[in-house]
Amino acid sequence: MTATVRLRNLRPRSCRPTWQECRLALRRPHTLSGFCTTGVGVKSILARLGRSKDPSGFYVLLDQGRPFYVGISRTVIARLQQHSKGTTHFDASLAYRMAKEKAPHKKTRNKAMKDPAFRAAFDEAQALLRGCSVAFIEIPNPLELYLFEAYCAMALDTKEWNTFRTH
Repeated sequence: MTATVRLRNLRPRSCRPTWQECRLALRRPHTLSGFCTTGVGVKSILARLGRSKDPSGFYVLLDQGRPFYVGISRTVIARLQQHSKGTTHFDASLAYRMAKEKAPHKKTRNKAMKDPAFRAAFDEAQALLRGCSVAFIEIPNPLELYLFEAYCAMALDTKEWNTFRTH
């Protein structure tokens, strides 16, 4: 026996105005360098931002005010630190991809990170990221978070670095 869902009986929940929140956040971004000061951890950054916990949410990286990458994380502040000062291709995946554009290779990721020429390109990419700004919003609902990332990648035209290719 097949169950039939009657769409007229479905009532959408009251959605938070996530896009409007994003637009507001884009008007008042933070410098990414403020998330990667040596000796300053997540708790200190949260205190500076007036927050008690590292939120699950969505973030947009901006270069001179122009969005170029969107991302999501269950811990946004910690993730922003990884982008800007992570030491592995896992931590700083965007910096790794940027470095690979500048210094293409056919090595494994681990071997590339040990190569001095590639490492220089990786360090340069992280320096570029630290010069950018970031806007973020809290989105606790995982489904809304995943959908919002894809929507914003399209709406903000970040296709150069947001590919959504699967493995």
